[in-house]
Amino acid sequence: MRVVSGIKPTGNLHLGNYLGAVKQWVVMQNEIQAQGGETMYFIADLHGLTEWIAPADLTANTIEMTATLVAAGIDPERSILFNQTRVPAHSELAWLLNNVARVGWLNRMTQFKDKAGKNREGASVGLYDYPVLMAADVLLYNATHVPVGEDQKQHLELARDIATKFNLDYKRDLFTLPEPLVSKEAPRIMSLRDASAKMSKSNPSVQSVVKLIDTDDVIADKFRKAKTDPDALPDSWEALDGRPEARNLVTIFAALADRTPGDVIAEFAGQGFGQFKPALADLAVAKLGPIRDEMVRLLDDRAAIDAILARGAAKARALAEPMLRATQEAMGLLA
Repeated sequence: MRVVSGIKPTGNLHLGNYLGAVKQWVVMQNEIQAQGGETMYFIADLHGLTEWIAPADLTANTIEMTATLVAAGIDPERSILFNQTRVPAHSELAWLLNNVARVGWLNRMTQFKDKAGKNREGASVGLYDYPVLMAADVLLYNATHVPVGEDQKQHLELARDIATKFNLDYKRDLFTLPEPLVSKEAPRIMSLRDASAKMSKSNPSVQSVVKLIDTDDVIADKFRKAKTDPDALPDSWEALDGRPEARNLVTIFAALADRTPGDVIAEFAGQGFGQFKPALADLAVAKLGPIRDEMVRLLDDRAAIDAILARGAAKARALAEPMLRATQEAMGLLA
């Protein structure tokens, strides 16, 4: 069992990024390896180019994302951790697979329509074509499983379609058809000031988002000032329907504590937010503080991060190069 997953490098990572993706990767690393499997995680810096980003920002975001993953519990000695650019076979295989993928398949990709909006003619070719690169990302390593959310299921189906067509066209049983890996559903973390919107670094209110780089005092202050309602917590999760701010805070507590929302409700039933928010603040500081401290330490040692990415890329290249050569051979590119 080999699990492969990538994440785009975005700066100023926040609590929603951590609980929605990074923490899930750590759990996956431990569970898959306990079953004798292998995990490969990469920073998708090539995918980061599909929409304009200043070069310095992309570099900084890649470094920050690497530091975050390691600080949060991704062990580069146990998982293969690297960034795409250091493994040129990603780009090379994507070009080869472009000649197998069909335009009609890409035209059905809903994420391009969503991201391009009304400016489809002005969108980059990379934004249109990046599902093929995503297919190359996993097919290159014969991934058996790929963790996917609802918005990525279509892309995994495309990867399977490309693999199937290649194997049939070239009469080779070369590419493994990756299966979706459905892990514990990631919590949807909303703004601390408006629970109708997702937590986002683009929100103009600094009180709405807890950043992983925030100090203990700032984290505690943001939770103590989080928007709530005047009612006490009920005795059941279902009773929070229609109370989005309360539901959001209970969701965050449960995700940080590795408990169910119902369990958290049972503990705090009948208590007001005057009691609940300080408890949540203390929990958040206890969980996020050590991650921040390790991030800061790593970010102060750029050479250490470069070494982690270099070691991971060397391992990834060793796996990728035979597959790339086999693909080239199958297509008649090697004399």
